[in-house]
Amino acid sequence: MPSISGVLETALYVEDLDRSERFYSELFEIRKILGDDRIRALRLPGQQVLLLFRKGASTQNTETEYGVIPSHDGDGHLHLAFRIEKEQEAAWRQRLVGFGIPLESGIHPRDGVSLYFRDPDGHCIELASPEVWPDHGA
Repeated sequence: MPSISGVLETALYVEDLDRSERFYSELFEIRKILGDDRIRALRLPGQQVLLLFRKGASTQNTETEYGVIPSHDGDGHLHLAFRIEKEQEAAWRQRLVGFGIPLESGIHPRDGVSLYFRDPDGHCIELASPEVWPDHGA
């Protein structure tokens, strides 16, 4: 049977691409790998990519030199969690304060840590350690 090896990319839909690119690039010190007036792709650790799409800009199929990318879009406040190590909780709390980002919630499930805050579009962003999940050592 074929298998998957992880999540390669995930997407958020935003009102202002420049604002969102700046927010994520500066907070997480990640870099843009491509972008135009419809999309920004930011390189995350582990060869993962965060895609930022301008809301409404992908509601039609997109023709590329490689073929067609099917239409998609999102609305509402979405949730996305970035992995951190639990020993970094204090440093992340301090970094959020330094960026003027209010912490909405901080919890400690199963000997782990989850810190919740909002991005400029109101998406619920979480910084979570693997211990928050019961099978994290599997």
